[in-house]
Amino acid sequence: MKNIFVINGGQKFAHSGGAFNQTLTGWTVDFLRQHPDFAVKVTNVNDDYDPAEEVKKYVWADVVIYHTPVWWFQVPHRLKEYIDVVFTAGHQQGIYVSDGRSRTNPAVNYGTGGTLQGRHYMLTTSWNAPEEAFTLPGEFFNQKSVDEGVMFGFHRMNAFTGMEPLEGLHFHDVEKNANIDRDRQRYFAHLERVLLSDSVVAA
Repeated sequence: MKNIFVINGGQKFAHSGGAFNQTLTGWTVDFLRQHPDFAVKVTNVNDDYDPAEEVKKYVWADVVIYHTPVWWFQVPHRLKEYIDVVFTAGHQQGIYVSDGRSRTNPAVNYGTGGTLQGRHYMLTTSWNAPEEAFTLPGEFFNQKSVDEGVMFGFHRMNAFTGMEPLEGLHFHDVEKNANIDRDRQRYFAHLERVLLSDSVVAA
């Protein structure tokens, strides 16, 4: 049995109803519940939560799946608040014990104090920006990928806890050129490849 914790970071705010990430979360839960090897817990950042209970979900999970839109080149403020609150509550409670350094040699080993070693996480992001904005010369993101550029800090945050990344998936041009059927097929194929691999199921 593998424990999967799904976080829906699709915040309801201004013109956004969070619909795409709510759909992604539903697809994820449907997929996982079709396979008896997975147990599932879900958090929606729009809902009230108990930080201590959210810490327990991280500790319980073998894999954390984050679904988030990207707003102004960052995660939405409700997801950022969730991370700030829950990770702070997780200090010496299972997420991390320290920043990893010692006072005798404080220049080294920063970021090694996490206590979620052996766990994995997977990130999906959704964008108004087209994929070509990341890949074509002269376009906005200077040929930096999502993971190497805008979401670099998010990945280091998870590394700080001790978690390791699974291959993520990014959805582009979802406001002007959405194709739900295509995205669903693409996402389910991704889950099949990433979550049903021998290394994840047997770990």
